[in-house]
Amino acid sequence: MFREVRRNKKQILSEAESRGILNKATSGVLCVLGDEAYPYGVPMSYRLEGNRLYFHCMPVGHKVDAMKRHDKVSFTVIETDQIVPEEYTTYFRSVIAFGKVTFIEEPDEKRRALRILAEKYSAEFLEGAEKEIEDKLSAVCIFCLEIEHLSGKEAIEFAEAR
Repeated sequence: MFREVRRNKKQILSEAESRGILNKATSGVLCVLGDEAYPYGVPMSYRLEGNRLYFHCMPVGHKVDAMKRHDKVSFTVIETDQIVPEEYTTYFRSVIAFGKVTFIEEPDEKRRALRILAEKYSAEFLEGAEKEIEDKLSAVCIFCLEIEHLSGKEAIEFAEAR
């Protein structure tokens, strides 16, 4: 159902390497099927836990409307993007996750998702996170992407150096 990554087999990252990039990176681009079937990509913060990527956003807007109409999405993270002008290339390392979105409505599940996001982005300020979570709980949309397919790829120069 999902296409194989093109190019040299040495450039394909293992699932563990791809998950490592997802754990390390802090943002990526969520792509949805937007209005009039135009692709819509939006930068997002996230947290990987198990086989799910968790996100938070406002409860209304283009991406939320799009995901409610069509639950299949992709999420792209670029870990490295080093331009090498003298070689007319870019040294890169990136991951794409494909899957379906589920909206989390139950308050305890929303709290848990917000806590794991706070652990990633505000680990030094967790004391204040609980108050922030309670203050914003009813006004925030939480959704997760259940990963169905994960592919990672890197520049041949990185692959050959390993």
